[in-house]
Amino acid sequence: MAVGKLYIGRKIRELRQDNKATQAQFAERIGISISYLNQIENNQRPVSASVLLSLAEKFKIDLSALSAGEGDRLMSALSEALSDPIFAGHAATLQEVKLVAQNAPAVAHALISAHQAYRHNSEQLASIDDTLGRGAGLSENTPYEEVRDFFHFMDNYVHAIDVAAEALAARLAIGDSDSYAALCGHLEVEHGVRVTRAGRDDDLIRSFDPKARVLTLNPYLPPATRDFQLAMVIAQLGASGEVDTIAGQAGFRTAEAYEICRIGLHNYFAGALLLPYRKFMETAREVRHDLELLAIRFGASLEQVCHRLSTLQRPGEKGIPIFFARIDRAGNITKRHSAAKLQFARFGAACPLWNVHQAFEAPGRIIRQLAETPDGVRYLCLSTQITKGGRGFRFPRQHYALALGCEVSYAASFVYADDMDLGNRAAFDPIGISCRICERTTCPARAMPPLKGRLVIDHDRRAVLPYRLKEN
Repeated sequence: MAVGKLYIGRKIRELRQDNKATQAQFAERIGISISYLNQIENNQRPVSASVLLSLAEKFKIDLSALSAGEGDRLMSALSEALSDPIFAGHAATLQEVKLVAQNAPAVAHALISAHQAYRHNSEQLASIDDTLGRGAGLSENTPYEEVRDFFHFMDNYVHAIDVAAEALAARLAIGDSDSYAALCGHLEVEHGVRVTRAGRDDDLIRSFDPKARVLTLNPYLPPATRDFQLAMVIAQLGASGEVDTIAGQAGFRTAEAYEICRIGLHNYFAGALLLPYRKFMETAREVRHDLELLAIRFGASLEQVCHRLSTLQRPGEKGIPIFFARIDRAGNITKRHSAAKLQFARFGAACPLWNVHQAFEAPGRIIRQLAETPDGVRYLCLSTQITKGGRGFRFPRQHYALALGCEVSYAASFVYADDMDLGNRAAFDPIGISCRICERTTCPARAMPPLKGRLVIDHDRRAVLPYRLKEN
């Protein structure tokens, strides 16, 4: 797959400023002219391979740290916001969106936040007039969405938390011995916490009494869930300083978002403790990302494995850039992250042609798909259904589909791609991000017209869609 031109002017400028160098000093050190450096910093010219190698040699930096992953996520979110009809008179070209995302990321984030607030206010005004009558205020971006975006734009990798969890995992020999015994022993020795079983409270998963130092767990939890809850409490007791610092520096608008972020960071620590970074990534490479083997090897659930694979973005030690999502039966994306170029829609359901929807029809199987998005990028897509809950005959169960994948250039690292015809373009299904922003004009699965599309209505002709989209 061809590599696109790399416009990373802001990162080059920050690297120069961190080294307290003038443009003349910096240009001389990496062997280019001042004018070329100035053009690079202003994103007027891409960075060449020789410049990248010189940067790596002179400044001892990880080239992967200069990748455009953050810019891709920001460009995707900004493009989706600008597709709203309220911006119809101010259409931005792809190059203009790219310039804003690369040169003024704070402005891009501010515009995205303003658009989210507008959408929420509009939805409330349209659907709950009686709420306004009772004096309730209009909401901005919800606390959960604010925290979701916090992790999204951090590349779903939190270095301080990840490193601390990995160090503790090494001390406890997590991955090499019985995790449950090691976690319980650590809680008792380091924190004076005793682990007990709950009685008949079927709804209880975990309860901790900080005064009595007693942690109560539901006795019918699957081992993977049980161990995760133990690791969560270890995070709360042993990593609170790092968690509070990171959440405090995020600048959330509300106390609710701050507390939700703390829970998210505790969850992150728990996952990093049970699936320690280097050991997990080395095993993933060894088994060629066989999800079931990884789950067995670490005593984890498939969801824990998929989620952890999407967080392997440590500078200098990055894993495969993977996208991951969890979707319910109604098509709602309840978890989402992408270290790949593919970015999920922030509003609306996922593309109906994506194989993740088929997972509900084939429980227990891992479904494979070769797919191509409108920008021409091709992907290996995997999906499988999971069931949560179900502690006994009368206990309700929740069914979700997990989606995982990577760009085709990385497919050889996955056992699932061995017998697939990766070189045959006809083998790839055309998918989009969501109907509201999809560029495909003749898709028979389209659920709604695109927001920026102009409709052509012909009363004398009826095709699969009751309208045509006017070509630009």
